[in-house]
Amino acid sequence: MNVADAMTPRSEVVTVEIPGTRDDVLEYLQDRGFSSVPVIKPTDDGEEFRGLVTREALIDRPDEDQLAMLVEEVPTITADATLQAAARLMLTEGERRVPVVGDGLEGIVTMTDVIRAIANGDVDGSATVGDLARADVNSVYVETPLTVAERELSYADVPYGVVLDDHGDMTGMLTEVDIIEVARVVEGEDDTGDSIANQDDEWAWEGIKAVGGRYMPTRNVEIPAEPVREFMTPDVVTVSKRRTAEEAAQLMIEHDIEQIPLVAGDELAGIVRDVDLLEGL
Repeated sequence: MNVADAMTPRSEVVTVEIPGTRDDVLEYLQDRGFSSVPVIKPTDDGEEFRGLVTREALIDRPDEDQLAMLVEEVPTITADATLQAAARLMLTEGERRVPVVGDGLEGIVTMTDVIRAIANGDVDGSATVGDLARADVNSVYVETPLTVAERELSYADVPYGVVLDDHGDMTGMLTEVDIIEVARVVEGEDDTGDSIANQDDEWAWEGIKAVGGRYMPTRNVEIPAEPVREFMTPDVVTVSKRRTAEEAAQLMIEHDIEQIPLVAGDELAGIVRDVDLLEGL
């Protein structure tokens, strides 16, 4: 199966244009739940593909408003490459969406496209989940403020947290998508004094920078401080180690999720992420 058979064609790819602002991207990511958006620049010879803006960039660089400064150069692939080649590129480069280029941007092939191909039996999905799952599971406490939970996911460098209750039992799932859906950019003016950040900013995504005693404009990505239980998905889809990659992929597509906890009886035994299924190709 080739990339052309699985990709989203250019006619269906939503892009943002330079010049533009972070708000253009934030609105798109919140509406679609995607991890990134392609950026193009119109020229006299047609459109020029410039790169991607990711949801991580928006979170990590809340003071940057100009779209051109948030763009990241990313690896690309051609439409005639195999889907297995696209999967290998995603694995080696850590990318979830790979632009398909030829004479300009021809489309996007995503992690979900590969997972759908596995689910449909278009590529090999016979590997067992037990052989692909990871034993190390990132978790967050159900009563943790969402602001703190976001930091936990960031420090763990994973896009999810299995939510545990007072007894250490799995009670839900929190993802980066859940957080970005409720994020908003706020602007204001603060007297910075001589401190880096005040106590209330301990878990802020961006502290206020000290500039003597002057006032300066600030921008912060603000998320609610209510506990994780108010934002998590409580009904968790699980899988056993004997299920195949194809069956796990079918669950991911059906429920629109990127990771599934691995269980042995009633016990949490690991996690299988969509990227792990690519290892079986």
